[in-house]
Amino acid sequence: MSAHAPHGGVSVVICVYTEDRWEDILAAVSSVRTQSLPALETLLVVDHNPALLERLGKEFKDDKESADVRVLANAGPRGLSAGRNTGIAVSRGGIIAFLDDDAVAERDWLRHFAAGYEDPLVMAVGGRTEPVWASGRRPVWFPEEFDWVVGCTYKGLPRGKVRVRNVLGGNASFRRSAFDAAGGFATGIGRDGDKRPLGCEETELCIRLTRARPDAVLLIDDRAVIHHRVPAGRERFAYFRTRAYAEGLSKALVAQSVGADKGLESERRYATRVLPAGVARGLRDFVLARPGGAGRAGAIVAGVLTTAGGYALGSFRARRTGATFSVVKIGDARAAEGGGPS
Repeated sequence: MSAHAPHGGVSVVICVYTEDRWEDILAAVSSVRTQSLPALETLLVVDHNPALLERLGKEFKDDKESADVRVLANAGPRGLSAGRNTGIAVSRGGIIAFLDDDAVAERDWLRHFAAGYEDPLVMAVGGRTEPVWASGRRPVWFPEEFDWVVGCTYKGLPRGKVRVRNVLGGNASFRRSAFDAAGGFATGIGRDGDKRPLGCEETELCIRLTRARPDAVLLIDDRAVIHHRVPAGRERFAYFRTRAYAEGLSKALVAQSVGADKGLESERRYATRVLPAGVARGLRDFVLARPGGAGRAGAIVAGVLTTAGGYALGSFRARRTGATFSVVKIGDARAAEGGGPS
C-alpha cells in the first residue's frame, strides 16, 4: 500500500462541545498524531462553548509539537452538522476525515482511508467502529444488531472492503470534491448538543451525493478501525429506547428529503433479514440457558417497535408542517480561530 497521502493530504475534523470529554478529546487528537500516514492537519471545531474554545486554544498553542492542530469555533448554528461544515470550509486536505471526540483511531486508520481514494470514482470511505464499554464488557441484554445506538458498527453491515449506500459519520472520510458536488451536511438534522440524540445526517448527505454524482462510489473498509467510548448512561435500556426513537424521527426527515425508496433502502434489508435472525439467535440462546438470550431478543423487538413509532410520528409531523432542513455551500461556512496556532 502506498504510504503517501493522496490529493494534497488528509485533514481530520473532530467536533467537540463539552469540557466533560476533555481527556477523551486529548486522546482522540493523540491517536491522529501517531498515525502511520500522518494527517496534514487536525481541526478541533468547538460547538458554541467559549470556555472550551479558550482552554483548547491554550492547550495546543503552548504545545510546540502541535503546530498541526487548529482550534476553531463552529461558525454555524449549534450542532454537529454545522461543526463539520466549519471544519470542511477551512481544511486544506484533498480528503477530509471525521473522528468522534470520544474515540481513538488505530495507527493505520488514515492509511486505509487513503488507499480507497486510489480509485478516482471513490467519493467516500468509512471504517469500523468498535465499542469500549464503560463497565468493561457488553451488557448481556444489548444486541450487536443495535450497536448503531451507541455510534458503533452493528451486526448486519457487510464485512471487508465493500460498496455501501452511506458511511457512518463518526468514522468516515470524503473526497473534497464530494462537498463541491453535493454541498455540506444538512443543518436541522442530527446531533445538537445535549438535545434528543438524532442522527442520519451522513445518510442524507451520501444519498444527496450519489444523486449529484451517479458514478460516485462509497466504500466501507473495516480495516480502518476506531474505538468509541460508551459511557455508563448509554449502557442502559432507557438510552437504548430514547436513541431508537430518535433514529425513527431522523429517518422520517431523511425520507422526506430524498424519498422513502432511497432513504429506507438499506433499512428494509436490515429489518427483514438481520433483525429476525437476531431474534432467533436470542431465543436459541435462551433455550440453551445462555446469559441474556431472552433480553437480546426482547431488546431487538422493542428497538424495532420504538424506531417504527418514531418514524411514524416524524413522518406525520413532516407532512403536516412541511419540515425542511438547510444544506449550505461549504464556501459559505467560515470559522473563527480559538487561540490555537493558525
